[in-house]
Amino acid sequence: MKRMKWLVLLLVLFLWGCNSKLTQENYNQISMGMSYDQVVGLIGKPDKCDDVMGIRSCHWGDGKTVVSISFAGDKVLLFSAENLH
Repeated sequence: MKRMKWLVLLLVLFLWGCNSKLTQENYNQISMGMSYDQVVGLIGKPDKCDDVMGIRSCHWGDGKTVVSISFAGDKVLLFSAENLH
């Protein structure tokens, strides 16, 4: 019974990883001037956003793979990525 639980857990984790929108291909479609909603449509909802003085800085990833995008007036201003595959 324990073995079956582990197999189900591994399968769920594998499928979750396969469905991630945070890929190099999707990141390459981001461009300056895109709206926040367009970016979310490409790479999913951010893990964290901070709003300071009209600039929204959002971050996606697990600490190893990271995408950072800054928005001004709901439009992409700056974006960068580390360790995307």
